[in-house]
Amino acid sequence: MGNKNLHNAKNSKNDEFYTQYTDIQKEVDAYLEYNPNVFRDKTILLPCDDPEWSNFTKFFAQNFEKFGLKKLISTCYIKNSCQTDLFENDCSQNFNSHGKILTITKDNLNSNWDYLDGDGDFRSSEIKALRDESDFIITNPPFSLFREFVSWIFETDKKFLIIGNMNAITYKEVFPLFKDNKMWYGVSISSGDRRFNVPDSYPLNASGCGIDDNNQKYIQVKGVRWFTNLEHGRRHKPLSLLTKDDNLKFNKKLQNPKYQSAYAKYDNYDAIEIPLTEAIPSDYEGVMGVPISFLNKFCPEQFEILGMESSAGYDKKIVGLDLLIPGDARPSIKNKTTFARIFIRKIK
Repeated sequence: MGNKNLHNAKNSKNDEFYTQYTDIQKEVDAYLEYNPNVFRDKTILLPCDDPEWSNFTKFFAQNFEKFGLKKLISTCYIKNSCQTDLFENDCSQNFNSHGKILTITKDNLNSNWDYLDGDGDFRSSEIKALRDESDFIITNPPFSLFREFVSWIFETDKKFLIIGNMNAITYKEVFPLFKDNKMWYGVSISSGDRRFNVPDSYPLNASGCGIDDNNQKYIQVKGVRWFTNLEHGRRHKPLSLLTKDDNLKFNKKLQNPKYQSAYAKYDNYDAIEIPLTEAIPSDYEGVMGVPISFLNKFCPEQFEILGMESSAGYDKKIVGLDLLIPGDARPSIKNKTTFARIFIRKIK
């Protein structure tokens, strides 16, 4: 299945995708492996997480003492309209415009959730105040507001771990953060689909959707990634580059017609086309255009990110290279444009 469900969510503002407990555990375990005390005496804010249903809330509440947390805060947004809980059909008794909040501390491990003063929107002054007192921001933010959520995080100097779609790298609010080494991908997801639970009202109109053993609806989504500024060590592992000897073995893959422009120079940039991350040559010192999936294996000590181009418009601050031919800024070879490309160069 493609990203049809994510695009539908963006268009309809239906952002209620519930991250699987196991996906959260796998990712968090990687940071604990690198630094067992990463969360000790820290305050974690889960700003898009219903205290009753969120697996983020469940995971960190269950591991509060094990991780040595100082405080856990879980909040969620409630629209100013009739709301239903995840498994309720009748909302006649559930009309409330106040968001929910759960706070757990060392002195009160059995706290119950309560209502916020406001609706729980992460952009409200009430949630901003909780953000400012926290050390970590961890959540699955609304898909339709991903850019705004990232900007909201970077209004302050916080550690964060959020989940989203890899195409977010093409957003002008997000890419500079990767380029400046202020954000990178997490550890546990680099390819494949991920399952998200959705409300009962969510239409299951694409392949890969269904109902699980707990009678909960779910969808399968491609291109999911963790975005973070938490150090996990693995991102410093150099990528294996293609040598001349390797090229003989790899040539069959590059003979695929869709890769026929491999190593050709772009019409409009002083750089060469690398259609596959594993095809990056070991003996080339110039600028290369690589797929956005390169970031799955990006090592900041090995490569310098110069810029990116993914649209017809040209912005030198984003692209990082001079446009040699006025007009369409997408990288092209023999007048045929490529997909989005990140421009990189090896660090000598």
